[in-house]
Amino acid sequence: MTQAAKLLYTARTHTSGGRHDGMSRSSDGRLDVKLSPPGGAGIGTNPEQLFAAGWSACFEGAMEMAARKLKIVLPRKSAIDAEIDLLLDEGTYALRARLNVSLPGLDRETAQGIVDEAHQSCPYSKAVRGNIDVKVALV
Repeated sequence: MTQAAKLLYTARTHTSGGRHDGMSRSSDGRLDVKLSPPGGAGIGTNPEQLFAAGWSACFEGAMEMAARKLKIVLPRKSAIDAEIDLLLDEGTYALRARLNVSLPGLDRETAQGIVDEAHQSCPYSKAVRGNIDVKVALV
């Protein structure tokens, strides 16, 4: 990060109870969720679902920027199906991710270029690069 980096936004949340019957609320009150374990019967969402939603939303924004550079409009029906796996490997937890991207109406080469550029520029993709197994596929 350079000294010239401009702060655009800071998200603030307060979480208590963790993923087992916890809660998380943003400082502005716009996010207020109950937390529960992945795959459990509890009421609420889990951190992996929140991560999948955040990453896919950010990735779509990165695709819009990539398309703009090419002077094309991203298809209205573009979509990302994000899958975040919680793994237990020899007593240690880890994540694995798949982003399945649909860009209907674009030729495959153009669509792949947009996806590749988005994966390089998306802050979430940058944050996990080299840290977890990630597969980004144009479907």
